[in-house]
Amino acid sequence: ENWGFFEVMNHGISHELMDTVERLTKEHYRKCMEQRFKEMVASKGLDVVQSEIKDLDWESTFFLRHLPVSNMSEIPDLDDDYRKVMKEFAAELEKLAEHLLDLLCENLGLEKGYIKSVFYGSKGPNFGTKVSNYPPCPKPDLIKGLRAHTDAGGIILLFQDDKVSGLQLLKDDQWIDVPPMRHSIVINLGDQLE
Repeated sequence: ENWGFFEVMNHGISHELMDTVERLTKEHYRKCMEQRFKEMVASKGLDVVQSEIKDLDWESTFFLRHLPVSNMSEIPDLDDDYRKVMKEFAAELEKLAEHLLDLLCENLGLEKGYIKSVFYGSKGPNFGTKVSNYPPCPKPDLIKGLRAHTDAGGIILLFQDDKVSGLQLLKDDQWIDVPPMRHSIVINLGDQLE
């Protein structure tokens, strides 16, 4: 109610699945994306910047769309094991999101399924996974990971790396660190749900 965020530990997604997602995501980055990111940094001269850059996010990312229509088969770099694991992970995240939405309905005095139904467009709900890596930055005082932003959607489930902190949220004009906790899911209520 006051923060727009909370963190869930006993969410029902197996730790083994989460560990596999993390391992395969890091392998995918090293194998398919790391060199492209380095080339982008070099081409823009970002490794030698002298003043703060405010219009760039320091992340390497790709999107997996699950609903209403999946794009996983269209992403050329994903190997079959990674596709299979991400499909399984997405199914678990979808179940968790629906459960959380029903709990929010209960707490708001709404009928079960109400929030899900208002997000159900003519083609069904939009549901996807943004997969991000934040490589080491040569000038962290001049280039931030992500610029300050809000998330537009309904409910955002974030599985963050438990070894590298960086997630912050703005509360009463103060940036508050969200320490990573192994196997947790950070829940962010998006602009539309707010």
